[in-house]
Amino acid sequence: MGDRELREFGFELEAREGETSGRAGRWVTPHGVVETPAFMPVGTRASVKGVQPEELRRLGAQMVLANTYHLALRPGAEVIADLGGLHSFMGWDGPILTDSGGFQVFSLADCRDIDDERVVFRSHIDGSLLELTPERTVEIQEQLGADCIMCLDECPPHDAPAEALRAAVDRTTKWAARCRDAQRRGDQALFGILQGGTDASLRERSAEGLLPLDFPGYAIGGLSVGESPELMYRTLDFTVPMLPEDRPRYLMGVGRPIDIIEAVSRGVDLFDCVMPTRHARNATAFTSGGVVKIRNARYQRDDAPLDSGCDCAACGRFSRAYLRHLFVCGEMLGPILLSVHNLAYYQRLMRDLRAAVKSNGLREFRLGHLAGSGDGP
Repeated sequence: MGDRELREFGFELEAREGETSGRAGRWVTPHGVVETPAFMPVGTRASVKGVQPEELRRLGAQMVLANTYHLALRPGAEVIADLGGLHSFMGWDGPILTDSGGFQVFSLADCRDIDDERVVFRSHIDGSLLELTPERTVEIQEQLGADCIMCLDECPPHDAPAEALRAAVDRTTKWAARCRDAQRRGDQALFGILQGGTDASLRERSAEGLLPLDFPGYAIGGLSVGESPELMYRTLDFTVPMLPEDRPRYLMGVGRPIDIIEAVSRGVDLFDCVMPTRHARNATAFTSGGVVKIRNARYQRDDAPLDSGCDCAACGRFSRAYLRHLFVCGEMLGPILLSVHNLAYYQRLMRDLRAAVKSNGLREFRLGHLAGSGDGP
């Protein structure tokens, strides 16, 4: 990795579940320990929408995610570096992971051009051009100062033709080598990203290209981009065993609770998704009894808490009737309270998963979740 040796990182497995591939571990980073499996709330623009850093800590969040593309546009990586780096800028003193902008290759496909050298985006804000090469992506992430940074990759849609999927794998591998060679800081863990869609041979091709680069962790990209849950699970079945046992395994952008449980059962350690906060802004809550759409008229006079098994700020003080009232009236407190609740639900889920792995009860936990609640869309 350039001329610097990686320091201040370490990953140790503490437990393996006997009847599944589930595992629990401790990932040491410069800004603290992450107990895995772990879910990272998404703060794309250096803010988890509506939730202060102190509240994130109280909810049990250990690590948050921010995005290279969006922060490069506003306020600019140089501005954040001049202000002391991302931790200081956003007031979060725990570990941070920054995505490279590779997902925007997929999500902003209508306003970018890509070739083997770079991807050029036309800004969704003002139409200006942003060029990301592997080297520039690493440079931006080094300016931001996150604990974990990602290689630039190409994330194609799940229904892309086989030749496009293969080209994306090969481009991602070449870019990963360039990212590794460009890295200069020794206090950031650079992860490689496997691509290959749902094709086992392409996933193997991706692993064969990336594993010799000896990254301190590996991510599985190219899932949750339109494929069915069953196809995602089958892909994880053959992809996760390709990854090193002694490194963190990160499934990018996957966020339905049942999908997280299925992935943990297959040996995945890290997750991120906008789902808990995005659903909250759309008046949808995850609860121990299933999904609650709080705008429903049935809750107009419901004086019960949102979830009796939750002690978050929303459930500890307010009724379903009041929460519904906030959304019906367009009060900003509604999305804030549901965001807090959904993040509390996700962090409680991760604590329960860690405990289930350590007690050799992950299989029973999974079956109980399937029988006891629905995750909705």
